[in-house]
Amino acid sequence: MRGTTNPYRLVRRAKLILAAASGESNSSISRRLELDRVQVRQWRSRWFEEREKLSAAEEQQVTEKALMVLIKGILSDRPRPGTTKSFTVEQVVQIVEIACEECEKSDRPVSHWTPSELADEAIKRGIVEKISPRSVGRFLKGSDITTTSRSLLVKCQN
Repeated sequence: MRGTTNPYRLVRRAKLILAAASGESNSSISRRLELDRVQVRQWRSRWFEEREKLSAAEEQQVTEKALMVLIKGILSDRPRPGTTKSFTVEQVVQIVEIACEECEKSDRPVSHWTPSELADEAIKRGIVEKISPRSVGRFLKGSDITTTSRSLLVKCQN
């Protein structure tokens, strides 16, 4: 793994595994790579757990690219616990698209979109079953769009 094509953490973990394979102790690896010993132990254990997959891939003579994908998967962080995303990218784009429209097009008696109005409109159009005004506000904030003034319409129409 080259440092210029892979994230630093993957290169560092690969160095850790190579050092472990050469017989270096966890303490020595920890000092040399400036990692906590718990991290060294964790990555050695994870590599050991996946040895059967690696052996099977080598026996099947998979391509080097396929082997690299497998190795990167082993050395990558596992998904963190928590809730999954509630809204797809397409839904977010459609909500932002509504924000770029004139309010009158949706028969709304308001002069500008608010997160609450956008949430109601997204539900009315069937884009989402339910959504909070706070979620809409986060989407707009992430899109660098504001709803508190006419700048939203100017920005979207340009």
